[in-house]
Amino acid sequence: MKLKWTFLLALLSVGVPQLSAQSIYPGQHKGKLAVETAAPMEVRSFDLKDVRLLPGRVHDNLMRDSAWMAKIEVNRLLHSFRNNAGVFAGLEGGYEAVKKLGGWESLDCDLRGHTTGHLLSAYGLMYAATGEDIFKQKGDSLVAGLKEVQATLGGGYLSAFPEELINRNIRGKSVWAPWYTLHKLFSGLIDQYLYSDNQDALEVVTKMGEWAYNKLAGLPDETRRLMLRNEFGGMNEAFYNLYAVTGDERFKELAAYFYHNDVLDPLAAGDADFGTKHTNTFIPKVIGEMRNYELTSDNRSGEIARLFWNEMTRRHSFVTGSSSQKEHYFDTEKFSRFINGYTGETCCTYNMLKLSRHLFCENGSAEVADYYERALYNHILAQQDPQSGMVCYFLPLLSGAYKVYSTPEQSFWCCVGSGFESHAKYGEAIYYHGENDLYVNLFIPSVLDWRDKGFSLRQQTDFPESGVVRFRVDKSTGENLNLKLRYPSWSGKPVVKVNGKRMSVKSNPSSYITISRNWREGDVVEVEYPMSLRVETAPDDPSRGAVMYGPVVLAGDMGNEGFNPFSDPTVRNDYYTYDYHIPEGLDTTLKIDSSRPGDSISRDGNGLTFRSKDGKTLRPLYDLHRTRYVVYWNMTR
Repeated sequence: MKLKWTFLLALLSVGVPQLSAQSIYPGQHKGKLAVETAAPMEVRSFDLKDVRLLPGRVHDNLMRDSAWMAKIEVNRLLHSFRNNAGVFAGLEGGYEAVKKLGGWESLDCDLRGHTTGHLLSAYGLMYAATGEDIFKQKGDSLVAGLKEVQATLGGGYLSAFPEELINRNIRGKSVWAPWYTLHKLFSGLIDQYLYSDNQDALEVVTKMGEWAYNKLAGLPDETRRLMLRNEFGGMNEAFYNLYAVTGDERFKELAAYFYHNDVLDPLAAGDADFGTKHTNTFIPKVIGEMRNYELTSDNRSGEIARLFWNEMTRRHSFVTGSSSQKEHYFDTEKFSRFINGYTGETCCTYNMLKLSRHLFCENGSAEVADYYERALYNHILAQQDPQSGMVCYFLPLLSGAYKVYSTPEQSFWCCVGSGFESHAKYGEAIYYHGENDLYVNLFIPSVLDWRDKGFSLRQQTDFPESGVVRFRVDKSTGENLNLKLRYPSWSGKPVVKVNGKRMSVKSNPSSYITISRNWREGDVVEVEYPMSLRVETAPDDPSRGAVMYGPVVLAGDMGNEGFNPFSDPTVRNDYYTYDYHIPEGLDTTLKIDSSRPGDSISRDGNGLTFRSKDGKTLRPLYDLHRTRYVVYWNMTR
């Protein structure tokens, strides 16, 4: 369903405060890539423009995100870039007319400009996801302003900070993360070309790539290793993507220059001890290796990505699919000690979902799709505050903690930037395809237009409130296609009906149910996925457990005594030390038999509210906002 701009304006007026790289996946962006995927791929992605979300809980998040994005003024996003280049001519009122952004975008922050990069991507994604011209216009205006700044600076360099920060990084001097910030610009400009067909964006990012090549080519290996000690985001991925778009071998050479030996060589040797490294510094490097595998068939890079994903999802993830505490890895042998108020940096999950999409294209594994669903529903969907549209940096799992949101003016954290993208691209991982196979991975109301096959599929569901999912063929040429419906790991035996006739299901959990037929317009497939309660315990402590219903984490609603969700972290950025002021005596104990949770907890009505026999109320974590909650209970019988 096409997003109506009038509805967007209405949403702005009632719910959202007044606000003064992407990867390239196999199968996407036909006609825009000079270098196609070389490695064998099991499945392919659809372009985001081929999927439209229908009304529902996920669509609501997209709408709130789009409202916030639409209100941010382009001149404010360009201000620090123009300040760096001295470009204010032609602006009415000049420098003083622009209200400056705060927080991580303030003029005294080394990361200034990163939000503009994220929004370049997000505007492209939102344009593809909705078809609304306002997002193309926003992106076009940003690109035009950046092009002017680049021309003024000369030599292809483009940033909101002086090139000297890059020079300091190369010399090994103290500086925050300049290449990390430039990665957002590289990715955003590439996305503007891919999703919004902005040719100027391709010109600007190509010049940036040429500047980087001239600056780095020929520098000795010891300089490279010193430079890479600073966080550099996914610069390797960005240069592989620029190589794919342009075919220019220099950019593939640059991508290899950002290979971080100290981190990746141990993985290549099979050593998955991550120590206490910074988690979100680690993940993008592996995404870059996966892109190298896709473009060159370098299986060493592929093995790095496969091993890393397995370790992350099986050993380093919380029940929500999130990872990290205080942004770092920790000793998983002492897992429960790190269930605290600083768990789950949202950027880590954002990047794990990107990596998961690459791996799913390679292997078509339902296990990968199961993880994607878990992290999407229990972290990404849970990140956004429904009242304000603001988002969380951490997803705290400390019992009695609550979500602390960004503010419109003083935050602009990394997780705000990735949040703009995450809530714009829900449609990108619902469907995949093979030559004659259509995979349904997520149960989200939506319409798919498989243009190459003349086939359109409409999905309608109240999932996860209901396990019933209904598909209707809106358009078909009568060709034989295999509809592959995910059979999730959490589901009981599904009931599948085709045009009202029940079919036998021989598949097992964490696999696919295949329906092969010559599809006709009006064909209907209905699937009922039985959901039940279960407990997942901390790996080091069977007495600490979280309750799930189907794919959904249920958290205890503990009330909102004594907190302000818009308090100190958004001003002082002290999210590492934030005090949740948990009331003394807060009851975090749940009487439950973890092997038979249904004996202790029952569903209250048709929604996803549950009551325990000892008086606790549990609801989906994604619906708990402005309230304290408990995810990992102290369980007793």
